[in-house]
Amino acid sequence: MENSRNFVLVLTLSLAVLIGWQWAMDHFYPQPDEVPVTAEKVDTPAEQAAVKHTRTGGLTDPAAIAQEEADLETALATPERLKIDSDRVAGSIALQGAMVDDIVLKDYDASTDDASGPVRLFSPRGTPAQQYSQFGFLVNGQKVSDDALWTADGGVLSQDNPVTLTHQTGDGVELQLVYSIDDNYMITVDQRVANRSGAPVVVQPYGLVGRTSDTASESLWIAHSGPVGTFSGSANYDYDYDDVEEAGRVSPEGTTDWVGFTDIYWLAAMVPDAGAAPEATFRSLGGNTYRADMIYDPVTVPAGRAYTTTSRLFAGAKESGVLDAYQDAGIPQFGLAISWGWFRWFEKPFLWLLTHIFEIVGNFGVAIMILTLLVRGLMFPVAQKGFASMASMKAIQPKMKALQERHKDDRVKQQQEMQKLFKQEGVNPLSGCLPMLLQIPIFFALYKVLVLAIEMRHREFLWIKDLSAPDPATILNLFGLLPFTPPSFLAIGILAVLLGFTMWLTFRLNPQTDPVQAQVFNIMPWILMFIMAPFAAGLLLYWVTSNVLTLAQQKYLYSKHPQLRAAAEQEKAEKAAAAAKAKG
Repeated sequence: MENSRNFVLVLTLSLAVLIGWQWAMDHFYPQPDEVPVTAEKVDTPAEQAAVKHTRTGGLTDPAAIAQEEADLETALATPERLKIDSDRVAGSIALQGAMVDDIVLKDYDASTDDASGPVRLFSPRGTPAQQYSQFGFLVNGQKVSDDALWTADGGVLSQDNPVTLTHQTGDGVELQLVYSIDDNYMITVDQRVANRSGAPVVVQPYGLVGRTSDTASESLWIAHSGPVGTFSGSANYDYDYDDVEEAGRVSPEGTTDWVGFTDIYWLAAMVPDAGAAPEATFRSLGGNTYRADMIYDPVTVPAGRAYTTTSRLFAGAKESGVLDAYQDAGIPQFGLAISWGWFRWFEKPFLWLLTHIFEIVGNFGVAIMILTLLVRGLMFPVAQKGFASMASMKAIQPKMKALQERHKDDRVKQQQEMQKLFKQEGVNPLSGCLPMLLQIPIFFALYKVLVLAIEMRHREFLWIKDLSAPDPATILNLFGLLPFTPPSFLAIGILAVLLGFTMWLTFRLNPQTDPVQAQVFNIMPWILMFIMAPFAAGLLLYWVTSNVLTLAQQKYLYSKHPQLRAAAEQEKAEKAAAAAKAKG
């Protein structure tokens, strides 16, 4: 009976975590009720075709992919481009309009196909996968034209070679953009104004990032995709693309620390000059296109004087260590571009440990298995204590039954006497639940690490090409032999089958005396097999390994506490005999 109560308690708490999380997020972080619409939209069709978003983002429509390839070939063939070539970034800047609109990431392949080429983060404005950035000026309230052709003083922007773009406004004002790039993903832009006219000039430097949501990754309840930034030291994930589309224009409250757009693995964000307080705005431009603006306050530059402000653009992969390094260098909460959530102090050590084990063993699947072994090893004393408590509960079972019979008409007195008995015998009736309860935050933390951390992307293990994605070898396609992908709810892979089977074995090893509990434990493994099949393969690998270790652990602990199995078997036999007698 006690095991049944423990089971019900654990099941209730687990469901509360899984079901109640979204309610808590909506309750404590409600979306703004209304934001005034001031942005001007472009004309769009009344109904736009639905865009299929994937977990990692990118174009999915074959026609759009073909159009993107054709548009890129045309746009990048123009000679008015400044080449970018650093250790981790390649691409170019369009001299017409000074647009940073061509960036690929050298260290990341677009897919697990060896011939896929590098990930393309930025594409020119107007292409199906458009994402771009621009730093420029308003001069006396007028934006410098996007058709303006800037001149470059160098051929290639690299770590050792900054490049200056210059534009003469024609009235004695010279504008310069001095680009430099570090050894990761940060481009620094010095925005300079030299007033050689005979009168003061009012300038406003600005920066923007524009993009289409057609390439956006899915916005999951544990992984934000869309507008993002830090304002007055607090990360803001409040807005998604639909919110901006509905409002037209939204301006987060607080001082802008950095602002831009995020996908699950990639980030394009602007960082303002230190000590500045530019206004940040997210706008819908129509046609599934959006823009993040960062505009500084107007500055009057007297005749014969100059003015400079420095902005930065991060355009790259959301590597936890790199983001944290920029944060340590002074960008507030930049590491929270990865939406770790409340448990980041628990999740990030997991990531650190996993990556370091991987560096030693050279295979990420093996690293996950070793991590599971370490976690279970650390939790073994807790499990051992839980089994000892269960053994003690079995030992005092006759006394408990006697108390229940003696005070069967007085439930309050019965509970009081039970508590006294537990205290006298040194037994904690809930300690048997502790190992299972501790598994919940560990499981959730590892789940978020596998989903969010780019360090997991495209990591292989045996037949699996990407441990951060679902197991590709499913029963309905004969584990990959047939060339089709079944629907997600039927995509039962090898790891999902192993998960159900090993969980069923763990339940079988622990005899259940309560018939209802036994039925639930017989059905639950196969339900979880279907539920967990679409999850990251690395997560299932962790759980299967954990189940195997649980089997070994239970066999060992039962050998240390034989009274547990003997008592359970005896109770089960007594109930079976009583049921047979009642039928007879």
